[in-house]
Amino acid sequence: MRDFLMRTVFFAAVAAATSCSVPKVQPISRAIIPEPRSIAWSGQEESQLIWQGAWMWSIDELWSIHQSAWDDWLPGDSDDRGLAISVQHAAGYDPEGYSLEVNADGVIIKATTAAGAFHGLTTLRWMLPPDSENFGPWSLPMGSISDSPRFEHRGLLLDCCRHFMEPDYVKRTIDLLALHKMNILHWHLSEDQGWRIEIRAYPELTSTGAWRTEADGSRHGGFYTQEQIKDIVAYAADRHVTIIPEIELPGHSRAAIAAYPWLSCTGDSLEVPHDWGVFKDIYCAGEDSTFRFLEQVLLEVVELFPSEYIHIGGDEAPKVRWESCSKCQRRIQTEGLHDEHELQSWFISKIGAFLAKHDRKLIGWDEILEGGLPEGATVQSWRGMQGGRDAVAMGHNAIMSPTSHCYFDYPVESIDLELVYSFEPEPDGLEGSGRILGGECNMWTERAPQDRVDSKVFPRMVAMSEVLWSSKSQRNWGDFRERMEQHYTRLDAWNVDYGWEAIPVGIACTPSATPGKINVQLAQVIAGIDGEVKWVRHGIEQDAEQILDRPFEQSFELAGEGELTVDLRRNGIAIGQPWRFPLAGHAGVFKPLELGHEWSTNYPGGGQQGLADGRLGSSDFRDGCWQATQGKDMSVSIALDAVQQVDSLSVQFYLYQDAWIFVPDSVCFQWSLDGQNWQGNWVFQTNWRGVEAFESEDTQGVVRLAVPIHERAKFVRFTALNPGPCPDWHDASGLDSWLFLDELVVHSPVQYE
Repeated sequence: MRDFLMRTVFFAAVAAATSCSVPKVQPISRAIIPEPRSIAWSGQEESQLIWQGAWMWSIDELWSIHQSAWDDWLPGDSDDRGLAISVQHAAGYDPEGYSLEVNADGVIIKATTAAGAFHGLTTLRWMLPPDSENFGPWSLPMGSISDSPRFEHRGLLLDCCRHFMEPDYVKRTIDLLALHKMNILHWHLSEDQGWRIEIRAYPELTSTGAWRTEADGSRHGGFYTQEQIKDIVAYAADRHVTIIPEIELPGHSRAAIAAYPWLSCTGDSLEVPHDWGVFKDIYCAGEDSTFRFLEQVLLEVVELFPSEYIHIGGDEAPKVRWESCSKCQRRIQTEGLHDEHELQSWFISKIGAFLAKHDRKLIGWDEILEGGLPEGATVQSWRGMQGGRDAVAMGHNAIMSPTSHCYFDYPVESIDLELVYSFEPEPDGLEGSGRILGGECNMWTERAPQDRVDSKVFPRMVAMSEVLWSSKSQRNWGDFRERMEQHYTRLDAWNVDYGWEAIPVGIACTPSATPGKINVQLAQVIAGIDGEVKWVRHGIEQDAEQILDRPFEQSFELAGEGELTVDLRRNGIAIGQPWRFPLAGHAGVFKPLELGHEWSTNYPGGGQQGLADGRLGSSDFRDGCWQATQGKDMSVSIALDAVQQVDSLSVQFYLYQDAWIFVPDSVCFQWSLDGQNWQGNWVFQTNWRGVEAFESEDTQGVVRLAVPIHERAKFVRFTALNPGPCPDWHDASGLDSWLFLDELVVHSPVQYE
């Protein structure tokens, strides 16, 4: 061993001077994430061990079965002349806690459990330089670490239903979880858009329910065989990651109903949907056959997954079918229930009792609070923190994953790295209650196929790992940010296609001296970025493309409607998807305007000038460019510079029925020469969209409306009427709906001159 162990940098330097074959020693790494509870480095630069890439194991006999997996976990090879690693069983440590010491004789890791020992090995891996995944020799700082997690539940939800993820990708995700000391993979396996787990008693679930026809006619789908699942579960167990499967019920069940129509209240034959949203066809609570089906499904699930918990969803289950189903109404009567909300509680309780008979506990989204919780249920709070508070008040445990901090399908404009790092899972007053098990970051994949998941999850999951592991008093954003900078090199070595930690480029639109144009200035928000900027103007006949010269050094003028696309690189490496800014230079931009509504403080969309500031809304209604009202009409009037030809007027609305956002019931475009006498007519939705005010099949997207004018005018006005409360079929029936509007665009010949 002494041939491989050199005690000081000075000795290594001498060796390098006397032998050209000795490679340069890589510097030590102290950028450990998540931050351990206690670190005591030697403080002496010469107090290092130089490791040539081989380990000599000494593992407690109790854990000898783990040696092969642990050998694979560390870079380098196992060799009886390598650096000594002693992994020792010792009493008194927290369940996942460990201590690690590096001294002149090697590395000593102590723990009470194999999970704790594994975390110690993971910390050892982090102590090597970030690029140690690729080459050596490497230096190790001498010192000691004492560590244990703050929360027992540190998870990532991976939605493999909206988009299927290959088994090897799931395994890679498990590796990345373990490397950050995250210990839960919440595996979302059933959904409206796809059923992903083989159930041998019901083969149509995968032959039919696992596949859908997309809007373009292509087929998307896939599923995991039981043998593949067993392999993945064992792979996770080697890395001390527990897989909690989620089988959604009673809602989000269209894929199962497509396979077996008798599971629904109507029995209608339905396709596996290719669009997103909340669907009214759910499992029928009045048929005993529904529960025989679910119990058989769950019986096969518990045989595949040894986890203590099974997640049953329980969220977003519209009651409209139950309300009109004679079998469900009879169930309400025979069980002595009062309404459909209590019927859902009865449904969840029945499933909970079945799981309890098989020594499993139930987790559900916070909607399972409605109507009462089944005994032993754990609530996953996603609609803010209140669900967790309510669960604790009722004597139940909670897992916190509010949309505000933990939904990684949201863009970085909404949830950036610093916001994730600021997340506090224990609400005020519940510190130390023992009822908050931990938290999860949720990766829903409606708009993220497999090749985009990395850029959504990373680097944000890195911040979440420290939130859930390290003590609250330890967390320091500035210190974490420095360690994160070093960690990017490690993510590169792990081939992680990470995204941005924050909005990397800023944009400012200001008035231009040229009529019909806007002045645009881009700013580099994150150091070290560059890239190509392209302006694509959407014309009547074809798009016009223009590459902008030195876009970060000077401002530029743009006219017409189009999209500014910024392909960014950081230190020469392309990161994530291009940044897109929909813009419009037009005759009304930055002209005086009057609003006939008060915007929501949550969605100001640029404030007073927001509906004529050149910024168009994107496919994300949280992008800051959409102005919104709830339960109210919207109107805007613009005064142009002078009387001029107006060819057309256009606006965009946002539609997202899950978020209670609907398009107007009716709209009115008007124009005037003097601001007193107006021309224009009301247009009702059935005329301009060809559908009723509330179309249940509509889900999400940007809806553009343009009307030809071909008149001279100095004033233009637009009014949109709110369609009223959410309709009867909606989960928020009777509550105020939202209107979202981005810009009143005035198309005039002047903007193309």
